[in-house]
Amino acid sequence: MLKKVLVANRGEIALRIIRACRDLGVRSVIAYSEADRDSLPVKLADERVCIGPASSQLSYLNVSRVIAAALVKGCDAVHPGYGFLSENADFAEAVTESGLIFIGPKPETIRLLGDKVTARARMQAAGVPVVPGSEGAIDNVRDAAKIAREIGYPVILKAAAGGGGKGMRVIREEAELEAGWNLCQAEAHRSFDDSRLYLEKYLADSRHIEVQILADSKGSCISLGERDCSAQRRHQKLLEESPAPGITAELRARLSDWAKAAARAAGYLNAGTVEFICDREGNCYFMEMNARLQVEHPVTELVTGVDIVGEQLKIAGGDRLTIRENPDWPRGHALECRIYAEDPENDFQPSPGVITDLFLPAGQGVRIDTYIYPGYRVPPNYDPLIAKLLTWGRDREEAIRRMERALYETTIAGIATTIDFHRRLLSSPRFRRADLTTTLLDEVW
Repeated sequence: MLKKVLVANRGEIALRIIRACRDLGVRSVIAYSEADRDSLPVKLADERVCIGPASSQLSYLNVSRVIAAALVKGCDAVHPGYGFLSENADFAEAVTESGLIFIGPKPETIRLLGDKVTARARMQAAGVPVVPGSEGAIDNVRDAAKIAREIGYPVILKAAAGGGGKGMRVIREEAELEAGWNLCQAEAHRSFDDSRLYLEKYLADSRHIEVQILADSKGSCISLGERDCSAQRRHQKLLEESPAPGITAELRARLSDWAKAAARAAGYLNAGTVEFICDREGNCYFMEMNARLQVEHPVTELVTGVDIVGEQLKIAGGDRLTIRENPDWPRGHALECRIYAEDPENDFQPSPGVITDLFLPAGQGVRIDTYIYPGYRVPPNYDPLIAKLLTWGRDREEAIRRMERALYETTIAGIATTIDFHRRLLSSPRFRRADLTTTLLDEVW
């Protein structure tokens, strides 16, 4: 087992990792920026080290400072959380070359999965279905037009090195293609320093379903089941749930099998998530594999009883997976509402500031992961996620009712948040009847 872990992140995920370390008797060291000096993770970690000013480039994204902090503090491993350096293959490589353990997949796996064109080809070879589209990166807009005519509009252009919804554009007819190509290529180059694009059939009115996997270094790979992440705004997930409503046992088994095949094809180690896009006829296709811990991992924890972060630590320490896939999974139903310091009435603009009053919900079937407290100043420098509110119920309706209760009880004063937005989403007839697609929020908000 690991002895001391550097937590190379901030906010609720840093606190989540610290708690998992403490449960396993592992000491934690939080690497923090000056803007996070008064944050809860800094107060609760066993040790702490400041790695720079508020700027992410000078602190959380500064590879040399993060690694130096781990070495100075005598850590044997680094947990990157999500975001920041979590899917940076060069960082993972630098960690291992420094004699430390990177809590996540191998650098070569991160590189493979970060190149969407290469990953798509690897999944095809492994028998995992992919969305109809180009065989690889496209050289020019003329070739893109030829492929688009063959598979039919609408299509979607995607950056080969893409992620986070950047470098993507839906093209509904050929007249839009050239302008879309130029915009997409420019954004891809600006965001990823890689202007390569590929093209896929755009599946309108589709669902976003992902499968959580765990894989150890001994060759074991298991699926913890699926989550529905269709409630999105501009490709940003806002609510997740498990199990995915309306998924048959047969499709659930196929998705798990494909996810494990994808993990094996990528030589995957540790916790990862395979994302699929599914149409209304139940046809599902591989989109990408996230080589890190997901924001929404607690949803799966609630319906399986598996401590995913704890398993990450044990796998990184060389332990063999002792968990086996359980035919009783999922047990009940779980929901997660992401609470952001954003103002939905003002186009979801960030709303940093001081928490002047705070009351968090409790009671049967309620979990909240957060790092805020009364008097805490939410900094303007980082992602505005401040809490994840989760509920569990014996079925979906009970989980929704408990979420409505939990949202009703929650008070976060001093800043704007997405609490009222989630109340509105949960009360919408389309959400209640589980008519879930990525266009859901276009109707609700």
